[in-house]
Amino acid sequence: MRLPTRVHGMLDYLLGALLIASPWLFGFATGGAERWVPVGLGAGVLLYSVFTDYELGLVKKLQMPAHLFLDALGGLALAASPWLLGFDERVWMPHVVIGAVEVVTAAITNTVPGYERRRAGR
Repeated sequence: MRLPTRVHGMLDYLLGALLIASPWLFGFATGGAERWVPVGLGAGVLLYSVFTDYELGLVKKLQMPAHLFLDALGGLALAASPWLLGFDERVWMPHVVIGAVEVVTAAITNTVPGYERRRAGR
């Protein structure tokens, strides 16, 4: 069974907020890339979620496969960022865990919104 796009949409907005808040929640808001990578990615997740053609999108211009590609790419970038940007000796676990969850979520989500599947079934 695949994750419905409606549930994925809810997770998107939660993930965006979590990414933005994570430096303060997990105690690495000391400045530098370790703080700004998740904040920037979280803002990006919120922005492209608003434009995604799924149940919780407002503008509905970005197709679901493109959205999931951005999710997977962002998750990989987040997970690799501690080593790519040289802050792995200070903090790495939140970046890797949240990045991995983002990649897995993208991989298991339906690529067609529920309302499209229902319309096709008629």
